[in-house]
Amino acid sequence: MSFKQTSLFPPTPSTARGVSTKLSAHKDKIVYTNGKAVIIRDLNSPLLATAYTGHVQNTTAARISPSGYYCASADAMGTVRVWDTVGEDQVLKGEYKVISGRINDLEWDGESKRIIAVGDGREKFGQAFMMDTGSSTGEISGHAKTINAVAIRHQRPFRAATAGDDGLIVFHQGAPYKYDKTIKTHTKFVQDVRYAPSGDYFVSVGSDSKIFLHEGKTGETIGEVTDSPHTGSIMACSWSADSKSFSTSSADCTVKLWDVETRKATSTWSLGSGVNNQQVGNVWSRETDIVSLSLSGDLNVFDPRVGDKPARIVTGPQKPVTAVAPSAAGTFLAATADGRVVEYTTASGNTAPLQGVGHTSLIVGLAAGPGGKIFSAGYDDRVREITGSTGFTAASIATAAQPKSIAVAGDGTVFVAEAGGVEAIRDNQKVAHLATKYTPSAVGAAKGGNIVAVGGEDQKVRLYEWSGTAFTEIALLENNKGVVSAIEFSPDGAFLAAGDSSGRIVLFDVKEKKMVTARWSFHSARVNSLSWTPDSQHCASGSLDTHVYVWSVANPTRNIAVKNAGPGGVNAVLWVGAGALASAGADGCVRIWEVTFHS
Repeated sequence: MSFKQTSLFPPTPSTARGVSTKLSAHKDKIVYTNGKAVIIRDLNSPLLATAYTGHVQNTTAARISPSGYYCASADAMGTVRVWDTVGEDQVLKGEYKVISGRINDLEWDGESKRIIAVGDGREKFGQAFMMDTGSSTGEISGHAKTINAVAIRHQRPFRAATAGDDGLIVFHQGAPYKYDKTIKTHTKFVQDVRYAPSGDYFVSVGSDSKIFLHEGKTGETIGEVTDSPHTGSIMACSWSADSKSFSTSSADCTVKLWDVETRKATSTWSLGSGVNNQQVGNVWSRETDIVSLSLSGDLNVFDPRVGDKPARIVTGPQKPVTAVAPSAAGTFLAATADGRVVEYTTASGNTAPLQGVGHTSLIVGLAAGPGGKIFSAGYDDRVREITGSTGFTAASIATAAQPKSIAVAGDGTVFVAEAGGVEAIRDNQKVAHLATKYTPSAVGAAKGGNIVAVGGEDQKVRLYEWSGTAFTEIALLENNKGVVSAIEFSPDGAFLAAGDSSGRIVLFDVKEKKMVTARWSFHSARVNSLSWTPDSQHCASGSLDTHVYVWSVANPTRNIAVKNAGPGGVNAVLWVGAGALASAGADGCVRIWEVTFHS
């Protein structure tokens, strides 16, 4: 058996209320951060995406150099990593400890040699350094509080502008960079500052809802842009490639396009209302598209030439993926730690959020049932029904306790494992409750038969016969070495795989009610998910140890290891096609692996 990664579905950017999120672009790709990953994606070709996972701490900002060869990415502890974007190896060029706290923004100079990084430090709020050696190229001074943004003039003579929570813009001459003057136009936090590609101007925006235009070489303030003002904090701004216009994104849920010469708004797009539609990031992609980021993580793509609505909206998970399930042909669903469910189309790479009233907190499991129905259980103590065509239906039922696991039998009965036992739900009604002396931790149901398996915190698996109204215990299966954390019947019902918190997976023969093998024990941490191939000959497992294994029933000693398949841990695995395995987890990415079985 062998494997290779064929595609990656990335998460959307991390956001925080009241915080400007820095997006950047290079040609037709945009760059942003989520968790510990840096994502580079092509908005026009969703399958063209890469994730850089070299940071130990959560990433905060990333920008590709003007040359396109390198990316500089920063994290919450003040470290900048410079790495190679050419080729798949992402070779590290250098790692530099820049300041003693979170880095909010960084910028390359026009020669792709120098970088300025700014943020929240104890001794200083920013540093200018060489990309290849980390040696200082001047100092960033003049601020008394956290710096939110930095912009560098790409032409000589180099200039840099920094904007901070002290309401100041500090203008620096360079290189080497040194303090030139303080610009006191804003009255509240300055959220973003950006230089025009031509170097003639830079623009600043802030929490005072104001926009100022400044001269690029001298830093002189040309004037305030007062036409058709925003009514909320302006969180981000960016320039068109021809330097004739710029766009702004605001917490008032609008995006505006401005003409530099007339200083008037030429377009205004409204994204609705509500906190999730607040706009917190902005960047131009290619030469025409404006990309504005909603607090919900949605990337709204606008074409100034057409319409008063986004040309398209790029969505996806913003938090870790906690469960996956098959949907219609060629699609599958992924549930997240914030209660969202996203539908993926494997061939095109397109994503779409499910409509309807969903969960309000972490979803512990998705289970596919007959008739195209999918059921979800969440920490909001509810089980909800999903249909592939319409999303969440009105069907919803409260559970007696917090759900831990969910499974669906062939007759459509939904089984939910909880602290006090297992509930059976059918047609949105509770039809039975199995009270247990042990604490259930996982549940599985045979698709074709009437057998239900319940794993417990006592490291045992119990088989029950399900009559449609009652449970009858028929077997006790032992040999797991930890809390049983994942259970999955093979499609033909002949086998049962039970994974536990020690990393061991035990394979049982359902008919004989005995162990087949305990050699599936290469994981070093909790097994979170199991998925069988349609022919019941191979089983995939995903674990907290970040690895995915594919096991063989015919030859239990053989396996294929996909090492480091999901940084932070793999929460879910699913076969989504012939030899195509999806894995997802803590980093919010869904990766598709092509697995080849050798006879």
